Amino acid sequence: MRFSVDRLDHLVITCSDVETMASWYQRVLGMEREAFGPYKRTSLRFGGQKINLRPEGISHDEWFSGIDAAPGTQDLCFVVAVDAKDVIAHLHSCGVTIELGPVAKHGALGPITSVYCRDPDGNLIEISSYLG
Repeated sequence: MRFSVDRLDHLVITCSDVETMASWYQRVLGMEREAFGPYKRTSLRFGGQKINLRPEGISHDEWFSGIDAAPGTQDLCFVVAVDAKDVIAHLHSCGVTIELGPVAKHGALGPITSVYCRDPDGNLIEISSYLG
């Protein structure tokens, strides 16, 4: 039987400091923090998805994950409902350094305008808008 993927439910980011990362994603990207599971792991909710924050050094027996999961190895794109100038103003107000942008890119649904920064572990974060 053949099937196709409908959507992304969650992804896992391995991080050097769960508290620092959770705080940054809440403050800068407006995600909601929640504890889940029997070990009260940390996740960040946004839209219909979430990011689970996996502490660096935890064994694969404790948290089944990618073979080479390591802090700073992610490249993530988040879509927002404001334009690039508002993204830049917000990042500046949060003290976040802009790595690149605004630049024209091509997203899953067509042309987007992207602004790039890095989270506390150095993951590349692309904040994109279909509004321009």
